[in-house]
Amino acid sequence: MDFHAGTYDICVIGAGHAGIEAALAAARLGCKTVCFTINLDAIGNMPCNPAIGGTGKSQIVAELDALGGEMARAADACCIQYRTLNASKGPAVRSVRAQADRTRYRTYMKHAMEQCDNLDIVQAEVTDLLFDGDTLSGVRTARGSIYAAKAVIIATGTFLGGRIIIGEYDCQSGPDGLFGAYRLTDSLLERGVALRRFKTGTPPRINARTIDFSRLELQPGEPDTLPFSFDTPAAPENKAVCHLVYTNEETHDVIRANLSRSPLFSGNIKGTGPRYCPSIEDKIVRFSDKPRHQLFVEPCGLDTEEMYLQGFSSSLPEEVQLQMLHTLPGFEHAHTCRPAYAIEYDCVDPLELYATMEFKKLPGLYGAGQFNGTSGYEEAAAQGFIAGVNAAHKILGKEPFTLLRSESYIGTLIDDLVTKGTEEPYRMMTSRSEYRLSLRQDNADRRLMEKGYRLGLKSAESYQKMLDKYGAVEAEMARCERTHLAPTDELNEYLASLGESKVSSGVSLADLLRRPSVGYELVERFDASRPDLPASVTAQVVTELKYAGYIKREAEKITQLARMDAIVLPTEIDYNAIPVLRLEARQKLDRIRPQSLGQAGRISGVSPADVTALMVWLETNGYLKH
Repeated sequence: MDFHAGTYDICVIGAGHAGIEAALAAARLGCKTVCFTINLDAIGNMPCNPAIGGTGKSQIVAELDALGGEMARAADACCIQYRTLNASKGPAVRSVRAQADRTRYRTYMKHAMEQCDNLDIVQAEVTDLLFDGDTLSGVRTARGSIYAAKAVIIATGTFLGGRIIIGEYDCQSGPDGLFGAYRLTDSLLERGVALRRFKTGTPPRINARTIDFSRLELQPGEPDTLPFSFDTPAAPENKAVCHLVYTNEETHDVIRANLSRSPLFSGNIKGTGPRYCPSIEDKIVRFSDKPRHQLFVEPCGLDTEEMYLQGFSSSLPEEVQLQMLHTLPGFEHAHTCRPAYAIEYDCVDPLELYATMEFKKLPGLYGAGQFNGTSGYEEAAAQGFIAGVNAAHKILGKEPFTLLRSESYIGTLIDDLVTKGTEEPYRMMTSRSEYRLSLRQDNADRRLMEKGYRLGLKSAESYQKMLDKYGAVEAEMARCERTHLAPTDELNEYLASLGESKVSSGVSLADLLRRPSVGYELVERFDASRPDLPASVTAQVVTELKYAGYIKREAEKITQLARMDAIVLPTEIDYNAIPVLRLEARQKLDRIRPQSLGQAGRISGVSPADVTALMVWLETNGYLKH
């Protein structure tokens, strides 16, 4: 029997990384919020790699922190090894990646939600979306509990329609042996939501006691690594080490001999998998010329012996996985605690969503995370935050909150999804952004913290700290421009040691710092009058001086894009009735319903000529709004 269990402003379905940020943001903005999860002990679970960050992803985490999200603080509290990826390359692609203690991360996030005002968490499976006519009115759980709500956010991860595949074995299940969710799919289909099947996978977990680490390559953490949160006062501590191992011809022979038993090649797996995170059997087939593949042996936490074998994802039968595993150096006697598996799940076509994460045809319903066709904890968290803020703003009568691709990786992620769609699980990379030199991890606070403060999700103390930091950056840059060093033998010897040319006359600190190999260490060594500044300030000084020309050119492109994005397209336009547009452009524009001329120009199938024709038509017919 159904019964009324409560009345809320917002219901969040799922408490993974998207659901957490959605629920916390909505509740912190003052909306009475309830978050449902299949299992309370799986809040913030990391069913795949227990790690935060990585190329393109750490930028998202930093942006989320600047806006007032929780992930960065949780990462700094629970991560056990930090490394900077692409450290030898330019600042545009440098990214922090940290191995997390998955149990501590879950505990941290569960407690954060339990402590949050205006937020209730409930262990239950949501089976139905409820409507009063065409108006969304709440949800029903499997136990018949009715929760009234004005907005609903779906953040179901890989639970929705979850199906686990290991060789010939398959069963209905969510990740990590948890129950899946199935009846909600029917409720969505009844409302005309276009669902699709995607697939992801995870490697086996190995007992560390059964690995001979002396045969593996050590990969220690790095000291003085940038933390994820701008509120974390010091570099995090490395408490664990990782290792490297490589596959070999024997490994590849085992895989090739068993490809006929692989669900990936037999057709048993129907869902589309992520191109950038293929299974080991897929790698062997696609890169048959490679004699070996690198694998990362990473701890799952400080209080467990489970090791994560990154790069060894597979859906092959369990006995084949063991054969493969035992061909690796140091793994001859390894014991598998959890086999690798593939998981298929239901997700939505993100072209059905606005940039606010709200469904175009179902007002009050929002999507976030893997439900929107993405992969990755970081991408999920960002979408959850945006969905939570916008659901709250709609209820509170405030303006929608969106981010431009020119100002953030989060904006790039969402713009890609709702403008271009995705035919496979979407993964963020630095190459997806046209403005990556300006959108760095280290300057996310400068770019976005004012927005977080205006939202009411970032404290005045954090905001003032950011203002003080960049005030110090500007002051030091100006000081470096006007401070000159004499051409001493000591200075020239130092420059020569860096491979830089010597100087024959006085030279400013700024000009020296613009040289490719010169860092702030030169200032610390040769300028006795320098102020005592934290590394977060001096690093910004060096980057801004060294790349000023590139950043200026990028800023000009950003300004041009902003002009196009500022031209709002009215929602009532009938694109099929615009004769100056090509048929394909009319169809694409009518389906996606772009919110700005800039977004229209980024739709696949809409040419620059179409955009120009549309602009002229809008102006001629009095639609153009700036």
